[in-house]
Amino acid sequence: MALQLRPAWLGRLAEARRELKRHAAGERLARWVREVQGWLPAGLGPIARKEFADLITSWRMGILVALLTVTGIASLYVTGMAIRSAAGVLEDEGYIFLKIFTASDGRLPPFTAFVGFLAPLLGLALGFDAISGEQNRRTLSRLLAQPIHRDAVLVGKFVAGVGAVGAMLLALGMAVGGLGLILVGVPPTGDELLRLLAFILTTVLYVAFWLALAILLSVVFRHSATSALAGIGIWLFFAAFWDLLADLVVGAMIPDTGSLRHAQVRTWLGRLSPVTLYTEAVVTLLTPTVRVLGPILLEQAIGALKGTLPIGQSLLLILPHLTGMLAGTVVCFAASYVLFMRREIRA
Repeated sequence: MALQLRPAWLGRLAEARRELKRHAAGERLARWVREVQGWLPAGLGPIARKEFADLITSWRMGILVALLTVTGIASLYVTGMAIRSAAGVLEDEGYIFLKIFTASDGRLPPFTAFVGFLAPLLGLALGFDAISGEQNRRTLSRLLAQPIHRDAVLVGKFVAGVGAVGAMLLALGMAVGGLGLILVGVPPTGDELLRLLAFILTTVLYVAFWLALAILLSVVFRHSATSALAGIGIWLFFAAFWDLLADLVVGAMIPDTGSLRHAQVRTWLGRLSPVTLYTEAVVTLLTPTVRVLGPILLEQAIGALKGTLPIGQSLLLILPHLTGMLAGTVVCFAASYVLFMRREIRA
């Protein structure tokens, strides 16, 4: 049988067609990138890169990361040893790897408690002098004298802060997860990995709210010390005093503490605090057995089957919490944007 040889020019033609297709795809991608860059304010990229590098190498970031790492590893070690000794009992319950982050033996709080306590400080520390610090150093007027849009300064600082927080929390989560895997000896399942990733993203959103609030305070107040004190005061109010105030208000409105209406109003009022929103979201994500948030009737609890929620249903359950934190972040950043754009800046 004679062999059918393909002419060389057909091969070159096919290669030329593939090259044209790759070139056309590259041109479309480059055009799309140019269009996106046209939407963004001029100078956003350089400012975001510079701020990101400054935040990553700053002393304040190093101190907070060291504090989170030391407290987290200490809590993880104590909890991991307790889980390891009771692994046979906990194996039937499932989700042993998640208990590394949520369980506690009573001596130290769990890892999530440390993160929830220190995360607002991280956001406040990164943003309390974002604008006021530039004004005190008299570098803001010189910065805006460059071919840079004014809003690029504010947006670049916020984007850099969120990026630095995301990178830090992702690295910390991987380190803590690796140490927990060594201590417990039980590998995580796919559902557990997705829940840990959702926990990290939720924490980034939570820190982004406090970062946006800190930037707003740095725009409102001209001195960095005043901005820092105001931010710490707001954090202490929501962390320590909001629940007490909510109990007093609900007790005055509905004296019957055993009624369902009292419990519902108390829950709704408590969720006005970002601390409560974050706490409930984290508990739902890292504890799959949580299937409802808020008060339930005894008739609803009787006969309920014991089980766990898949990750999709847990995300649907905390969707209002995530929406609330995102809305708070947008409101704070929008207010700082409007005030900064209308401010008169002098040398």
